[in-house]
Amino acid sequence: MTYILSDVHGEYELFLRLMEKVKFSCGDTLISCGDMIEKGRHSVRLLKLLFSMQNAVLLAGNHEYNFLKYYWSLMRDARDFSLVLEKLQRYFPDEGDLLDWDTVDRLESLPYFHETDDFLCVHAGVPLTKDGHMLPLDLATCEQLVYDRTFKDPWVLPKAGKCVFFGHTPTINLGLAPKIICYPREGAKGDKVADFYKVHLDTGTWLSGILGCFCVETCETFYVSRER
Repeated sequence: MTYILSDVHGEYELFLRLMEKVKFSCGDTLISCGDMIEKGRHSVRLLKLLFSMQNAVLLAGNHEYNFLKYYWSLMRDARDFSLVLEKLQRYFPDEGDLLDWDTVDRLESLPYFHETDDFLCVHAGVPLTKDGHMLPLDLATCEQLVYDRTFKDPWVLPKAGKCVFFGHTPTINLGLAPKIICYPREGAKGDKVADFYKVHLDTGTWLSGILGCFCVETCETFYVSRER
């Protein structure tokens, strides 16, 4: 099975519980649409776990991109790399001592989108024409892919192309429940990914205490909560 989630934001324990709930195994695939770090207390621990998973596809979100911009600014004038690492460790006040160069390098190598024959994953949004058709992703900047705030709007529906999985904006910020929101195509049954225009994954975990994921093969959603 393929499971897609987004915006875990350092919620290490919730992530473990979610993987346990779906009985995630070495035969499954996990796709994270970015924002694995910050807000929660265990960003580095979560990163190290995700980077150790051979069957995980990890994308950069705006929080990873912000960290990398800080890193690049330090490296421009760097003379002492150990001092650079110390400053990067202070970026994560709760467990910065766990951060090492290997983790930084892995962060720097994260892609900004992931595409299959059936769907597309990105953190924030994809470029669209004025009439709503999807443009090739090589025309988008990484800033658009991680910062876009328009793709979240319920009326923004790609008229043609693959289903797009994204996060970035908590669904509760749209006045909706802290759950994954699927936008079905007209007349679709909703039992396959092609039936959806887009799937909004960000449950606002750091605010709501709820983390969810979407199963590509069954179109089911699964949730865990801090309260249970």
